[in-house]
Formats: sequence, structure tokens, C-alpha cells
Amino acid sequence: MESSKKMKFASSSAETEPTSQTTISDDSKTGRGMSTMPRVVKRKLQKLRPIVEYNKRGKGIGQAHSEMQSYIGVWARSRVPLVDKKWSQIPKDIKEQIWEAVDMAFVEKLSQPPETYKFIEKAQWDAFVASRLSKDFESVHSQHAQIREKLEYNHRLSRKGYAGLEDQLEETMPGVEIDRSTLWKRARQDKHGNIPDPKVAEKAKLIDELQNKSRKAKSVYMAAMMC
Repeated sequence: MESSKKMKFASSSAETEPTSQTTISDDSKTGRGMSTMPRVVKRKLQKLRPIVEYNKRGKGIGQAHSEMQSYIGVWARSRVPLVDKKWSQIPKDIKEQIWEAVDMAFVEKLSQPPETYKFIEKAQWDAFVASRLSKDFESVHSQHAQIREKLEYNHRLSRKGYAGLEDQLEETMPGVEIDRSTLWKRARQDKHGNIPDPKVAEKAKLIDELQNKSRKAKSVYMAAMMC
């Protein structure tokens, strides 16, 4: 029997704090076709909104975050004209329709700076959020998306992204520092821990060699200091 997944919920009248916690299970899978995510629609009718949680770096994690991304995709496919290839080209009224639908279905808990950046004042955080919603930032984001398409060492992460991977590793590897090299290699492994792409495997091997050299140099230095 599959284990049920838990998400925190807040009523539609709440802003950030949950009013109840509910256990839900995934809907049974049916034939192929365009997903409408009926479970999300059902919760909207019940005025239940899952709370989207974030890690200490402000990256979305958990089931609610993944589900919200899928729901945005459903709305985008049903509302955005096929001729529009970039987010910056989509009419403002369509963007607002998508945002209103998502806002009604999910609660975002990022009105305050994430834990890693808690030293940031609220006014500065609000200004930062506003800047990320500007047209200039959309343009930059679009350029980065184009760069992403040209990358040689593509990862194998699903919608959980690096934030979800880091969260997972912190749970399964307690007390171990999860550095960027660890995340890079894990993000490109298959479910058996192998790296199928020869180019990526070669780069991962180089990373391991450099790390081993660094550890050996550190050991020699520590030994010399103790003499």
C-alpha cells in the first residue's frame, strides 16, 4: 500500500498561517490526455489551499511546491496562445488570470525573507520581490533560459530542482555538509547512482580527483602543523 503524502493547508481567508493539517493521497491515474488536476480544483471548491514551503535559501520544496508548478503549467497550456514562446511576450491580462488562479489554489509563505537572509530588512525584501516581478527581470530571465538550453552538462532533476535535492540529501545524510560539487554530481545521476552521459561522467571524475587532491593537501598541512 502506498504511503499517503501530507501537506499543510490554510483556508482561503488565511494569508500565511495554516488553520488545519490534512492528509491526502494522490488521485488514481487514468488514461493519457491533458491534465486538469481535478484534486486542486476540488480543494479550491472546499476553500483549502496547500501552503507552499521554502527552504532556508528561499527555494520552493515539498509536494505543494511541485503541485503548484504543475498547476501553473496546466493554466499556461490552456490560456497562453501557442504563438507566444516567451513569458515576456504573453499579454498582461493572461498573466493576471494565471496568477489569480494559482493564488486562489495555493498559499505562498515567502512574504518574509528566508532564514538564510533574515538579516535583510522587510522594506528591502519587498523592494527585491518587486524587482523580480519587473519586465527588466523577465527579460534577463528569458536570456538565462536560452543559455540553459545550450548547457552541455544537463542535470536529471525533476521539478524538485536543486532545492528539493538539497532538502532530500540533508534528510538522508544528517551531519554531512552538502556542498555544490555533491549537488552537481547527484543531480546528474540516475536512480541507480550512475551517470549515463559520458561527458558528464568525465567531469564528475575530474571533480572527484580535485577533491581528493584537496583533502590530501589538507592532511599534509595538518600533519606539518602538528610536528
